[in-house]
Amino acid sequence: MAGGRRPRCLSPACLFLAAAVALLAMPGLAAARTRRYTFNVRTRPPASNVTMATVTRLCVTKSIPTVNGRFPGPKVVVREGDRLVVQVHNNINSNLTFHWHGVRQLRSGWADGPSYITQCPIRPGRSYAYDFRVVGQRGTLWWHAHFSWLRATLYGPLVILPPRGVPYPFPKPDGGEVPLMLGEWFNADPDAVIRQALRTGGGPNVSDAYTFNGLPGPTYNCSAADTFRLRVQPGRTYMLRLVNAALNDELFFAVANHTLTVVAADASYVKPFAATTLVISPGQTMDVLLAAAATPPAPAFAIAVAPYTNTVGTFDNTTAVATLEYAPLQGGAAALRSLPSPALPLYNDTGAVANFSANFRSLASARYPARVPRSVDRKFFFAVGLGADPCRSRVNGTCQGPNGTRFAASMNNVSFTMPKTSLLQAHYQRRYGGVLTANFPSAPPVPFNYTGAPPNNTFVMHGTRVVPLAFNTTVEVVLQDTSILGAESHPLHLHGYDFFVVGQGFGNYAAANDTARYNLVDPVQRNTVSVPTAGWVAIRFVADNPGVWIMHCHLDVHLSWGLAMAWLVNDGPLLNQKLPPPPSDIPKC
Repeated sequence: MAGGRRPRCLSPACLFLAAAVALLAMPGLAAARTRRYTFNVRTRPPASNVTMATVTRLCVTKSIPTVNGRFPGPKVVVREGDRLVVQVHNNINSNLTFHWHGVRQLRSGWADGPSYITQCPIRPGRSYAYDFRVVGQRGTLWWHAHFSWLRATLYGPLVILPPRGVPYPFPKPDGGEVPLMLGEWFNADPDAVIRQALRTGGGPNVSDAYTFNGLPGPTYNCSAADTFRLRVQPGRTYMLRLVNAALNDELFFAVANHTLTVVAADASYVKPFAATTLVISPGQTMDVLLAAAATPPAPAFAIAVAPYTNTVGTFDNTTAVATLEYAPLQGGAAALRSLPSPALPLYNDTGAVANFSANFRSLASARYPARVPRSVDRKFFFAVGLGADPCRSRVNGTCQGPNGTRFAASMNNVSFTMPKTSLLQAHYQRRYGGVLTANFPSAPPVPFNYTGAPPNNTFVMHGTRVVPLAFNTTVEVVLQDTSILGAESHPLHLHGYDFFVVGQGFGNYAAANDTARYNLVDPVQRNTVSVPTAGWVAIRFVADNPGVWIMHCHLDVHLSWGLAMAWLVNDGPLLNQKLPPPPSDIPKC
C-alpha cells in the first residue's frame, strides 16, 4: 500500500538472506567473485590431442570415464560467497549429471544435479552449465556424477575457503592442506555391475580395492607403485580434507602412531576433538588436523582404511594403505608392507562407530551459531531398510535375492521409482499427473518391531511419492533402521539442505523417552548421517529452500534398489523465496 510500512520478514530464509548481506559487508567478503571451470568428460580421446582416459590398477588396464582426463577429477576451489560456474561437456556414450554434494543450492535447484530429480540428464554430445553460489558454508565438500554408478570414477574435491581476511576458528595448519578422497576400484565396469544385479535381482559384485586419491597401495596385486604418499615435515601441522567417495562402503580411517583432531564435517565447523580412528560414511567429509611428530620414531607410517559393515551379504573385506613419510621411503614393496600400521576396529564394530559419532558437536559460537529449530511444525517417522520384490516371469526366473525374490529397499515400505522426467521441472510447471504423487507416508503403514524379528511379509510398494512442505516449515524426521533383511547402517543424504542431528540411539525409537534426551544446544550440522545399525537418528531442518530435494541412501546399491524419497518445498510469499525459472540450457528428457 502506497506510503505504508513494508512488513518485516522474520522467517529463517529472510534471516539467512539478511545474514548473507551482512556478511558481504564485512572486510574480505565483498571480494566474492565468479569462479569458472570446464569439465570435459571422456573415456577415449577424439582426433584432437586430449589425454586418453586409460588407467591401470591391480594389473587391469581399462578406459574409464574421467573429467579432463584425470582420476580422481580436478579440485574445485571457491571462497564462501563466490559464484561457481562449471561448464560440463558430455563426450561419453552415456547420459550424465553432476551433483555438488552438500552445497545448499539456495534457490538454485536447477544446478543440484541428481538425474530425473532436478534435471534431465546431459545426453551424449551435449553440454550444460551448473551455475550457483556458495553461501554460508566453509570447509570440504565434493562433486560427483549422479547417474547410475558413474560416480565410481567421476568425482573430485570441492574446497570452500573462508572469505579473505576471515581466519579458521582453529590454528591454521602450517604444513599445508591435502584433499584425500577415499574410493573404491572395480576391475569390471561399475555400470555393468549394477545392470547385472538389477537383471538378476541379487546383490552386485563387490569392488576389488579401496583407494586413496585413486591409488590402492601395496596390499593389492601389482599396486606397490600405485601408493599415495603424504610427505610431511617434523613439527608441522597438516589439514587432511577427507571425503568418502566409495560407492558402497563406510570406512574406518587411521594413521599409525598419530592422533587426529577433527575440526569440521560436511562443510560446517565442529568443536575440535581428538581421535585415533575415524569412521566416515559415503558422502561424508571431514577436515582433520594431523600434527607431525617433532622427532618421529620411524621415517614412515601406514595410513589405512578398511570397511565398517553389518551387511548379511558379501562386501569388499580388504584394507588399503597409503604412507605418511617424514623422509622418502626406500626399499620398494617390502618396505611398504612392513610399515608401522594402525589397529583398525573389526569390520562390524558398531560400538566403535557409536563412540566416535557421539563426539560431534557444532561450534555454536557467536560467529558460527547453531540455529537448530527448537519447535517443530511437522514430525515424520521413516522406517529405513531392505525388502524384497516377488519373482515374476518377466525376469526369466533369475531371482537371486533372498528366498527366490529380488532385492529392493524402501522408506516406510515405499521403494522409490525413478521418473522419466525431471521432478523439479514438473513442479515448476505444476504438471504432476503421471509424474509424482504427493502422498508419501509420514509413518510406516503397518508398525512392527523394527529391530526385532522381521515380519513375515518383506515385499515393498513402489512409486514416485513426495512429501509436500509449505515454505518455512520446521521439520523433524526420525530415521529408524529395520532388521527386515538384516539390520545395517544406512548413510542418508539430504539434497539442498543441512540438518541438525538432535538425537540417536539403538533399538526402536520411543518418543516418550528419547525426545527428552535431544541435544538442542549444539547438535552437529550435516548433510549426510548414518542411521545406526539396529538403531535410529533424529534430524531437524527448516524448509526454507524451494524446490524438489531427494533424500537417499548413499550406498549406491541401496539407491539403485529404491532407498529414497523426495521433499517438495513450495515457494514462499516473497520474491526471494520463490524458485526461479530454469536456465535456457537445461537438458531435456
